[in-house]
Amino acid sequence: MRNRFLNLIVAPVAIVVLSSIAFAQKFDPHDLTGVWQREGDRGINPIVPEMTPEGLKRFNANKPSYGRPLGSPLNGEHIGRVRAVPPAQGNSLVGDCNPPGIPRLYFEPEPVEFIQAPGRLLQFFSWTRALREIWTDRRTFPEDVDVLMPTWYGYNIGRWEGETFLVDSLGYDERSWLDHFGYPHSAEMRMEERFRRVSADTLEMVLTINDPAIYKTPWVSQKHVFKRVPKEQLTLNAWYGFLEGICAPIDEGDFNKRVRDPAGGVTH
Repeated sequence: MRNRFLNLIVAPVAIVVLSSIAFAQKFDPHDLTGVWQREGDRGINPIVPEMTPEGLKRFNANKPSYGRPLGSPLNGEHIGRVRAVPPAQGNSLVGDCNPPGIPRLYFEPEPVEFIQAPGRLLQFFSWTRALREIWTDRRTFPEDVDVLMPTWYGYNIGRWEGETFLVDSLGYDERSWLDHFGYPHSAEMRMEERFRRVSADTLEMVLTINDPAIYKTPWVSQKHVFKRVPKEQLTLNAWYGFLEGICAPIDEGDFNKRVRDPAGGVTH
């Protein structure tokens, strides 16, 4: 009787545990659909490859406002972390509501939605409400890539390699920065993105920047982790969806004149 009583208790518990494990493991690694929020720092990788003379020239010309103040002592960090100037004295194009571009847009503290459709994967970014197309229709880049006009979000081709979704892209506008720290790139940059869904709620991304005009070796990012955003977190006053995170020039210009510029010692 005692054993039977124990079996009556243990059996349902075992079913619950096994069901929980099965539920936690139930996901398709080839399904990237969902809303994802990146965790961690806003940079590519604290280990930065050596720059070419041209790369160093462009890096020094960029004046970011993210990080610690210009001239702060380095504490084992990359140099980009100690170059921040007041926004009024900076020259990031996003300060005037220009597109941040890719990969910088990944490093904003806002989510991105992945939408898989026939022949392409769409990335819908909450901040700026930008839509990026990654083509999966087996197209290839033209032999003469110089015929392609520069873009903020690239010409993007995606394919599956096992359980990794690989994106190859080029044709980026060299006026954009790679991240918030002002690291530059040239018009010849090619970027590779590798996405792996490792669990129902976790997506990993690794970037590789190939830009010999700026960096002497490829710049491989650290592993960036995205967490799936539950529907409840995106619901406000019973309305589900992204908030309208748009940088409107009419509002930004007014803010700059009233707040940003006076705080940075700039008068009009």
